[in-house]
Amino acid sequence: MIDLSSRRREAEWMDAPDADPELLRKSLAYIRWVNRLFGYTRAMLSHLQRFSRRWKPGEPIRILDVATGSADIPRAILKWADRRHFNVRVVGVDLQATVAAEAATSNPDSRIRIVRANALDLPFADASFDYAITSMFMHHLDEEAVVKVLGEMARVAQRGILAADISRNRRAYMWISLFTLLANPMVRHDARVSVAQAFNREEVLSLRDRAGVEFASYHRHFGHRFILGGERSAHR
Repeated sequence: MIDLSSRRREAEWMDAPDADPELLRKSLAYIRWVNRLFGYTRAMLSHLQRFSRRWKPGEPIRILDVATGSADIPRAILKWADRRHFNVRVVGVDLQATVAAEAATSNPDSRIRIVRANALDLPFADASFDYAITSMFMHHLDEEAVVKVLGEMARVAQRGILAADISRNRRAYMWISLFTLLANPMVRHDARVSVAQAFNREEVLSLRDRAGVEFASYHRHFGHRFILGGERSAHR
């Protein structure tokens, strides 16, 4: 067992510019399955449900999904919104060309728009969205980049933010190592790396404060996941 008392930075195969496109597509499909199986997407929706209590009937709600991957979360958001008759539009952002192309071609719904862009310098005006969300992205970054991304999310989001990720601890590492034993090599490698370079609660709260998003609270979720999220006081 590796020492998880501090973060261990190591490149993930999925982040490589020359990552094999077919293996990358298979890995994205595996991640979508895991999100559904263990309710990780539902955790994000539970917070949007909480926020929605203050939405006006028919009010257009604009959501930005940072590091959207294959845009499975935007699709889930729209299904959730349709059941409740919410007027939601989602823009998904991803820097990796293959990932952005995969997301664009697999999402025909006109309410989802995919933009290839850098999360550290989002190409959107201040307060151009109601909410900015991200999932399983923070652990890919160093501390300064996390602060920058959270700050950018808060800049473009008028109401609030949601940032979901995995927690760094021994149980999470053991669990994910066992769960991915039969997965493809990219998933097996990146899953372990993800836990080793994830943040613990104290580190997340410190990064939150440095980013100036103190309105976001830390929430634990099943499967060693957390969501850092909340709304500004004017929208609570």
